[in-house]
Amino acid sequence: MITAQIIQNSIDELSAITRVQLSVMDLKGKVVAATAEAPKFEGSFISDFAASQVDSQVIGGMHLLKIMDEGDLSYILLAKGQGEDAYMVGKICVSQLQNLIVAYKEKYDRNNFFQNLLLDNLLLIDIYNRAKKLRIDVSVPRVIIIVETKAGRDSGAAELLGSMYTSGSGDYVTAVDETSVILIKALKSGETYEEIAGVATTIVDMMNTEAMLDVRVSYGTIVGEIKDLSKSYKEAKMALDVGKIFYAEKRVIAYNMLGIGRLIYQLPVNLCKVFIDEIFGDREIPENLDEETLNTINKFFENNLNVSETSRQLFVHRNTLVYRIEKLEKATGLDIRTFDEALTFKIALMVLNYMKYVDSGRF
Repeated sequence: MITAQIIQNSIDELSAITRVQLSVMDLKGKVVAATAEAPKFEGSFISDFAASQVDSQVIGGMHLLKIMDEGDLSYILLAKGQGEDAYMVGKICVSQLQNLIVAYKEKYDRNNFFQNLLLDNLLLIDIYNRAKKLRIDVSVPRVIIIVETKAGRDSGAAELLGSMYTSGSGDYVTAVDETSVILIKALKSGETYEEIAGVATTIVDMMNTEAMLDVRVSYGTIVGEIKDLSKSYKEAKMALDVGKIFYAEKRVIAYNMLGIGRLIYQLPVNLCKVFIDEIFGDREIPENLDEETLNTINKFFENNLNVSETSRQLFVHRNTLVYRIEKLEKATGLDIRTFDEALTFKIALMVLNYMKYVDSGRF
């Protein structure tokens, strides 16, 4: 809702231009904001004026006017000055503050609407009724983009995101937890996931350069109806989790590009344990391998099991690389030079990362 500081800033600007002293009081006569020393009135006088049927009143060179909020009285404005000029300035100020109240109320209501929508807290009929009341187009293609900072939700991230994507273009920024900021991005007809990936990359770059924040960004699938936004939100959340487990080096993670990580993420932990026991038995499991061996394996996979290219990039002799691979085979029972066993080993690494993530309690 509108704050006293916003009211103060508004009347300060208007008073500086018109040289008319303005004060705003609540319905009990308490001063909310004033450009000079507020006039002294009995609280009962203000409350009597508030309860009266008149919209304005003049007393001792002071114009009293009512500030309404959709038909309900919210504040009393006092404009100090003789004649029509002070009255006119008072009326302008009333109009400005009433518009601000509506705008901030609408912003709050929209934020509350989107929060409940994403969390599936609204009935279908309520979604469309409230969207119509808040003047939100229900049939625009949209996608949910989640921005997560390492230090939890940062006010700077929300402000920067809000300045980059405004409600005027159909975009909305909100949050439903303490770890991330959510962008509800409206799309033009024909926009594809390639454009969304570009938006996500831009957000990562801007957060890094403008706010000095290291963020991770994920997004769900495009939905054509506002009622399906919760689906895109759940997908973006899954993409964020899957990215942390399997693609830690990536700053942008798309739900429709999760690959085998999505499959492993949805496996029961007990089934994962059975799989690991079946593959390795009493042998050494990959997570107990030294860092040098793990780096060698990852580089070998990156180069599509090419021994020569991998040894060149690691700056080691081909025989040294072969020795490391054979040592790994002896420890784990898997020869990653063959496609089938390399695939088994790669999946086993991903399953172990998933189990470690679950055991850490972050699941």
